[in-house]
Amino acid sequence: MRELTGGNSTHVVLEAVGNMPAYQQALGVVRPGGVISCVGVPQYEEAPIGMGSLFCHNLCLAGGPAPVRAYIEELMPDILNGTIEPGKVFDASTDLDGVPVGYRDMADRKSLKVLIQP
Repeated sequence: MRELTGGNSTHVVLEAVGNMPAYQQALGVVRPGGVISCVGVPQYEEAPIGMGSLFCHNLCLAGGPAPVRAYIEELMPDILNGTIEPGKVFDASTDLDGVPVGYRDMADRKSLKVLIQP
């Protein structure tokens, strides 16, 4: 990131993975005075915000749960029929019977996101 920004890093980071390594990476690439926005449901209970991380670098930490339910009825039909290509977000799909394996694959980092198809 520092190479891409001429050594400056970035002023805004969107952390949407929810795991501690992603949060730590966000801390590593945001510039002093920047913002880290965490979207979704974190898989950790506490994030470091002490003197060595957010406070000393004048960083702002913001975020909350992704409002998925607000958009799902409008967008899911377009995803399923191919009108919208979700790109690399969904890298696997399963039916309802495969949901437990899908969650396990996401936890084990075998899949990024698993699409559940009826």
